[in-house]
Amino acid sequence: MTATEGLCRDCFSSVPEGAERCPVCKRPRLLFHPELHGLTIAHLDCDAFYAAVEKRDNPELRDKPLIIGGGTRGVVSTCCYIARIRGVRSAMPMFKALAACPEATVLKPDMSKYAAVARDVRALMRDLTPLVEPVSIDEAFLDLTGTERLHHGSAAASMARLAKRIEDEIGITVSVGLSHNKFLAKIASDLDKPRGFAVIGREETLSFLASKPVSMIWGVGKALEAKLAREGVTRISQLQKMEENDLMARYGSMGRRLYRLSRGLDSRHVEPVHEAKSISSETTFMRDISNAAELD
Repeated sequence: MTATEGLCRDCFSSVPEGAERCPVCKRPRLLFHPELHGLTIAHLDCDAFYAAVEKRDNPELRDKPLIIGGGTRGVVSTCCYIARIRGVRSAMPMFKALAACPEATVLKPDMSKYAAVARDVRALMRDLTPLVEPVSIDEAFLDLTGTERLHHGSAAASMARLAKRIEDEIGITVSVGLSHNKFLAKIASDLDKPRGFAVIGREETLSFLASKPVSMIWGVGKALEAKLAREGVTRISQLQKMEENDLMARYGSMGRRLYRLSRGLDSRHVEPVHEAKSISSETTFMRDISNAAELD
């Protein structure tokens, strides 16, 4: 494929620039980008993963709002896109979720089943490249640098084939982000959900980021976002105009991250194996408990 040719996401044929439908399969799911066939860092994210697995296994749930969570005191683990349209969000308290969408079906998470599906998805990823870095049970980075000859196509074509293969063989959908580093690939995968494929190229990096809120930068939580806002910094374009030394003087080591990521600079490699940094566990009680002995 030439740099100007697009890609059909359904039959993977090359598509002439400006086409509205694939000349081969006549479908409209086309990808066009000036750097489409030169980018090799991808982020793959399963769409509403737990809910998608449950809907796959119970077709009666397919067109109904579905919430994965538990108990009136629990929180939403995830929910399908129908429930999201009604206002339900991950990490929302269950009583608020059911107030927003009282007709939703609620299922408790089946983590062993989800883990098995995640392993199947990861196996398909590793058919493309050994450089697969899981981020969580339902998402991972892939580095496809140098795989073009092996797979007879660009990284974009390989990722489109992978997304279709996951859909056909495993029965869930995924969204793909493709860029020149991990930070931007992760952002791209969130741009066109569900069943999406978005690209952020090198040439557009600064202009793409400029209008975005500072909260889009990895590591900027609510506390830092509020601190930046108090100092009048709400958009990434403002960070792009600041010097690295100034940002480090204000925010310490985080200032360096703000400087680099606001400019789309990310030198992290895709690491296929890394040590777990923490393990957590929690219990949500069905009623408030104030008795110390009972809590102990």
